Amino acid sequence: MKYLLLIVIVLAVLFIARAGRQRVANKPPPRAPDPATEDEPMLLACAQCGTHLPRGESLPGRGGVFCDEAHRAAYERAHPAA
Repeated sequence: MKYLLLIVIVLAVLFIARAGRQRVANKPPPRAPDPATEDEPMLLACAQCGTHLPRGESLPGRGGVFCDEAHRAAYERAHPAA
């Protein structure tokens, strides 16, 4: 009887160990960071209001970069081309 109990315990341990290895093997690999969602340093300031913004969100215009279209238009109206 004690050998039967020992065999059951050994089989249970082997089953649990195998299930644990399968769970680790089925784990998806870590994803690489998406460049579109990476943090960018706040490098640029809007020429109209001075708000700092990342290069990817800035709008180029005459006289610098701007945080939105309204500020770009207001700056260009106030500072006509020479």
